[in-house]
Amino acid sequence: MNPTILDVVKKEMTKLLVIGIIYPISDSQWVSLVQVVPKKSRMTVMKNQHDELVPMRIQNSWQSWKKLAGKSHYCFMDGFFGYMQIHIALEDQHKTTFTCPFGTFAYTYMPFALCNALSTFQRCMTSIFSDLLQECMEVFMDDFTVYADSFDACLENLSKVLMRCIDTNLVLNFEKCHFTVTEGIVLGHLVSNRGIEVDKAKVDNITSLPNPTFVRKVRSFLGHVGFYKRFIKNFIKIALPLCKLLQKDELKNRFTSAPILQAPNWELPFELMCDASNSALGAVLG
Repeated sequence: MNPTILDVVKKEMTKLLVIGIIYPISDSQWVSLVQVVPKKSRMTVMKNQHDELVPMRIQNSWQSWKKLAGKSHYCFMDGFFGYMQIHIALEDQHKTTFTCPFGTFAYTYMPFALCNALSTFQRCMTSIFSDLLQECMEVFMDDFTVYADSFDACLENLSKVLMRCIDTNLVLNFEKCHFTVTEGIVLGHLVSNRGIEVDKAKVDNITSLPNPTFVRKVRSFLGHVGFYKRFIKNFIKIALPLCKLLQKDELKNRFTSAPILQAPNWELPFELMCDASNSALGAVLG
C-alpha cells in the first residue's frame, strides 16, 4: 500500500476497534486481504477481498420506480454504516477474519462485501418494513424512500418509518437524509410528480466518455447507455452497429467448435437447404 492509503487504513482500523465493530484475533483458520474502496462521501470502506455475489432483487426496480413516480413529496434516507448494523453470530465471526499491516482482525457486525451480505441486508430491511412497503415507502438496501401525495401525508408516513427505526434500533445517517422534498434520485433515476427521468449527472458522464477503441470498451459503453434504454426509442436498432462489433468473439467460439466435414456419398440422393435474412444468405447441399 502507498503511504496515503496506509494512513487511511490505520484511521479506519482505529475507529472500528473503538466502536467494537472489529476485534483482534489470532487463532482463525480463515483470513483474507483487506481492500480499500473510495466513496463519494470521502469516507473509505475497507472490505474483505472476495468477489461479491450480487443477489437477485427481491422486487422489480422498474415497478418500484413507477410506484414512486407522480408523488408530490418524498423523504430520502440512508442507513448509517450500512450493513454494519447487523450482528454476526459469535460462532461465525472468525469467518470474517482479515489481515492488514496493523494486524489480523474479525468483525462482530456484518461488513461490506461478504458474499451473502447484500441479500441478508435486503431481507432484513424487507422484514422490518414489510407492512409499509408498496404502501408508503420503498427500500433498496440501505436507501429508504418515503412518498405521499401531500405534504401532511408525507409527514405522517415519515413518522411511521422513523418509529419503526426506533423500535428496531435501525440508525440513519442524518447527513444523507432529505425530508419532504419534491424530487430526488433513486437508483440512478430522477423521480418526481412529473414521472421518471434520467439522472442528468449520469448522462453527462456518458456523453463525456471517449470513443471506444477496442471490444471491452465497446461492451462497457453499451452497458452504460443500456441502463437508460427505456428512455430511447428504437434503442436496439440504434445500438445494432455497435453490437455487431462484439461478434468477433462469436466467430472465435465457432472456430473452437467447428463441425467435421465429410466427403459426399454420391450413391445417396442430395437435398438443397437454403436460408436468407436481411443481412445474410446461405445454402447447404447435403
